[in-house]
Amino acid sequence: MRHFLNINSVNESDVLKLIQRALAFKSGVQPDQTNLTVSNLFFENSTRTHSSFQMAENKLGFQQIRIEPQSSSMSKGESLVDTLKTLKAIGVDVAVIRHNVTSWYESVLSAEGHAIPQLVNAGDGSGQHPSQSLLDLVTIYEQFGHFTGLNIRIVGDLMHSRVARSNAEILKRLGANMTFSGPENWLPKDFSQFGEFVAIDKEWEQLDVVMFLRVQHERITQTENQIFLTKQYHAKFGLNKLRYEQLKAQAIIMHPAPVNRDVEIADEFVEAPKSRIFEQMTNGVFARMAILEYTMETNHATY
Repeated sequence: MRHFLNINSVNESDVLKLIQRALAFKSGVQPDQTNLTVSNLFFENSTRTHSSFQMAENKLGFQQIRIEPQSSSMSKGESLVDTLKTLKAIGVDVAVIRHNVTSWYESVLSAEGHAIPQLVNAGDGSGQHPSQSLLDLVTIYEQFGHFTGLNIRIVGDLMHSRVARSNAEILKRLGANMTFSGPENWLPKDFSQFGEFVAIDKEWEQLDVVMFLRVQHERITQTENQIFLTKQYHAKFGLNKLRYEQLKAQAIIMHPAPVNRDVEIADEFVEAPKSRIFEQMTNGVFARMAILEYTMETNHATY
């Protein structure tokens, strides 16, 4: 068994197998049913990721042990590590965790003592979002059949987005040409290793994929929130009619959602023909099925 914490810790061969397995599920291939048990621990609010994991678990035959962290013993001071040890002691095989602490899993993995369930990272602070990254890869691969040479631009709040960080590295590893755009004060210094930071409209007509990011108001400073102007941001960094029409016919638009309509993307283009936003959500179920199967090694022939 193995944890799934950072997609960039998975080798390229296995990433491609995960993509192909997810698309196989989407095409109707039935998984081997399992009697494993899972618990989803979400310390941050979530609609898509939480419900998508639940649906994936149902399709795989997992038994779900439902725990709300806010009403568990953690509200009495129990540590995450001890909670995980407790879950393993009562028979939970895998724990899917979203936490507001970046790299929450490092302290868990370094703890000694009793065993813990296999861990799946459903998002850690401003760190990684590996299941979102995989479903994004599935969506791109489904459209183009490859990554090598694709021109992909990620636009928006790069500093606070775990999606941007996960995708920037893995897409570069898989051969895509990466560029980034957005407010300069939200550009992480280390992103230069993945690609160039450019003006949003530079070589726009050459792009194959444009991925917009939600402004993370819950992570930016109070001052930044106070001076944030929706219309100004949309004009500078949003998808408007002119930018939509200048994209080539086969280009696709992506967003990890939730979408702030008329901020990152004009309302009329959230569900336009080039948009894959809701298809990403569909693919998320199949990607998370592949992740859970991979983590628990329930399909030995695939990996």
